[in-house]
Amino acid sequence: MHSNITFPERFLSSMADILPSHLSMEDFTAACQRPLRKSIRVNTLKLSIQQFQQIAHNHGWQLTPIPWCQEGFWIDADESSVSLGNTAEHMAGLFYIQEASSMMPVSALFHHNTAPLEAILDTAAAPGSKTTQIAALMENQGILVANEYSASRVKVLHANIERCGIRNTALTNYDGCVFGAWLPEYFDAVLLDAPCSGEGTIRKDADALKNWSHEAITSIATTQKALIESAFHALKPGGILVYSTCTLSREENQDVCAHLKHTFGDTVTFDSLHDLFPEAKTSLTEEGFLHIWPQMYDCEGFFVARIRKNASVTPPDVTKRLGKFPFRKVSRNMANTISEALYNDLGVTLPTDARLWERDKDIWLFPTALEPLLSEMRFSRMGIKIAETHKKGFRWQHQVATTLVQNDNTHRVDIGINEAREWFMGRDIRPETVSGSGEVIVCFDNAVIGLGKWVGNRIKNALPRELVRDKTFF
Repeated sequence: MHSNITFPERFLSSMADILPSHLSMEDFTAACQRPLRKSIRVNTLKLSIQQFQQIAHNHGWQLTPIPWCQEGFWIDADESSVSLGNTAEHMAGLFYIQEASSMMPVSALFHHNTAPLEAILDTAAAPGSKTTQIAALMENQGILVANEYSASRVKVLHANIERCGIRNTALTNYDGCVFGAWLPEYFDAVLLDAPCSGEGTIRKDADALKNWSHEAITSIATTQKALIESAFHALKPGGILVYSTCTLSREENQDVCAHLKHTFGDTVTFDSLHDLFPEAKTSLTEEGFLHIWPQMYDCEGFFVARIRKNASVTPPDVTKRLGKFPFRKVSRNMANTISEALYNDLGVTLPTDARLWERDKDIWLFPTALEPLLSEMRFSRMGIKIAETHKKGFRWQHQVATTLVQNDNTHRVDIGINEAREWFMGRDIRPETVSGSGEVIVCFDNAVIGLGKWVGNRIKNALPRELVRDKTFF
């Protein structure tokens, strides 16, 4: 795919200096010029791995298991007429297109954990591949704070969270360096998939090395050191921090972890990842990190370190200035009214680990585990919006369908492929064989794809604009 890549001489020299002795530069450059194998991760919040394997079989997709992620598969699919991203299964959130090596940090985060991780911070979350992977492994329980520094990428992050049926997240839009001071020693686990020079991504981005320089790497490493210190402060004693990058240089990888160890001494332990998967020792460093070169597992270059916090450390001082919190808890009577109406209208029962909040005429469902944080930090988006109130009752929202509907729900209408195409293009549909009244859960091929309302013989489309597709697909 990228056989005409030009490697900067200083880059090749830098790689030759750190390449393990059992690898060759010829194999490295050849691997960088090969196209990546496409890979996907099954969203187990929506269906089981076995159910997805049957869907893949029906489509003629060939799946090869990814050894470090139980839900991950390399996929061989005919995309000549329809890309995987434009399939109904992808738009319904049944799977996520994710590079194989990028699944490794989350697998490392949950590796050998004996107790549930109830509070997790994803420090640099967009576009959402690792956030959605974490949420699935949390089974939508607890609280997952997903932060993204770039305001323009928060919208993409939220769209992917919404598509994948996630309800235990709270989104923030801060510099990742604030968390150590604002939420010291709060999280059971922290993922810092740090911004980096991206040396490992050249197989999918021929321009990844366009602006490569030692000076840029030194500057990025300074940022990474500040971020990892903050992440460590935000971690509870006994908690796990996974630091990862999609780059290869020691300055952005081993040296950043060494900086953490130098700063906090014996409170830092590096957990070896030698048994994360059967061939992990191939990329194992002397510290127990995984330093993955593109030719090792035929994937992107990557780095993963699992770090344990052994004792409390003194966090930085900070002065907080929080504005007035704009939400208030729904009264018990109102909560009962909402719960009864939701069950009567859509056959949906509210989860016991979440509570209803209101702001103006909007009704939201926040994870109970989020409540201690509401006085400590402001969030750009929390939980899910389930309804808007109006004089005749409640207008239910899209995420009620995608996050709360159970498989045995009877308030549903199953539509065919032609209606599904119209639906994903934001259009109302007219199912030929059924009719009804009130709100309805719209399903295609046994997957929930949205929420609508009967108006005569048509279903009015309530798909959020960010999920609407404006082109032909499946």
